[in-house]
Amino acid sequence: MGVRELKNLELSRIFERITRILKIKGENPFKIRAYEKITLVLENLPIDIETIYRQGGLNNIPGVGTGIAKKIEEFLTTGKLEYYEKLKET
Repeated sequence: MGVRELKNLELSRIFERITRILKIKGENPFKIRAYEKITLVLENLPIDIETIYRQGGLNNIPGVGTGIAKKIEEFLTTGKLEYYEKLKET
């Protein structure tokens, strides 16, 4: 497994965990669906997410809106996702 696959897979796993937490908390179904969709997209993305980010193309990925794009950017620039960390605490 190459670096591309690892980065995309790591991020997809985080979004998958977010999805599970949101389901348990009974959050908005549309929000849950958005996280389910980006999880699948990242798992099957043929290009490294970091390359897409550097080229300014996050919003061109199906299922990536402004909120998800910001979360991807945060993860790629800091190595963590504050939203996920806060969800785990609740």
